[in-house]
Amino acid sequence: MGSLLYLRESPSDGGDTLFANMYSAYEALSDRMKAYLEGMEAVHDGEQVYRGLYADLGVSDRPTYPRSRHPVVRTHPVTGRRALYVNAGFTTHLVGVGPAESDAVLRYLYQHLTHPAFQCRFRWTPGALAFWDNRCAQHHAVWDYWPHRRYGNRVTIAGDRPR
Repeated sequence: MGSLLYLRESPSDGGDTLFANMYSAYEALSDRMKAYLEGMEAVHDGEQVYRGLYADLGVSDRPTYPRSRHPVVRTHPVTGRRALYVNAGFTTHLVGVGPAESDAVLRYLYQHLTHPAFQCRFRWTPGALAFWDNRCAQHHAVWDYWPHRRYGNRVTIAGDRPR
């Protein structure tokens, strides 16, 4: 449903989070694209993200990682509004669409949702708290602060199955 992130420590420069409004991203699509995506599902797979991620810290991989199918366009259960529900990190392919077409459509959607008109930038300071609705917002942590660190706690609140 949502996530909360509280930072105790943040770098003096960098480390911002970009949030994208998936309602607005969907609403800005052409009517033809909306019709094409209607009823379509995509596979979201944690394998490509998590496999080997912590190997340098001696953490063993799980035998499998979460994988599921979700609608490409979901309806928010509270507002009833439609929102894009794909992301470059986890969405691997469109169900029932050939690889070349799936890759092309997903690349288009990933580029579309990063348009500045749909985004805001959250600048972290020590003690800041952010809360976002994962059903209609996407976030991207900008990792531009090395060798400094950003340290805090994140809590994710379980929600409904996307429809």
